[in-house]
Amino acid sequence: MIDHVTVPVTSRRVKDLYLAALAPLGWKLHMEFTRDQIPDMPAPWFAGIGPQARPVLWLREDSGGITPIHVAITAATRADVDAFHAAALKAGLRDHGGPGLRPHYHPNYYGGFVLDADGHNLEVVCHEG
Repeated sequence: MIDHVTVPVTSRRVKDLYLAALAPLGWKLHMEFTRDQIPDMPAPWFAGIGPQARPVLWLREDSGGITPIHVAITAATRADVDAFHAAALKAGLRDHGGPGLRPHYHPNYYGGFVLDADGHNLEVVCHEG
């Protein structure tokens, strides 16, 4: 099981976009650090977001060349996927595949996809029928 993942971003603004998009799933900001607070940090800024009591997705400021990645987050219901996608678009993330079944993965795979300004593919998926 993966404990957490770090996503490099070119703008700290993405934190607010991700928080707005993932709010329907109960995600929130848990921690945020700058190099002013921790001088030997490998990046100027980190923000840890996630559900419940701990961060599972870390955003890291990076001014170098960003290679987009795909992060998929599990939702309990298809309605959660729909709510995520609507909130993400409202927040300013770009549509990359509206909520719906993706039977080529498996018969109950229901996902919604958006892209951030760095091209990262953020997905929320429900595996229940």
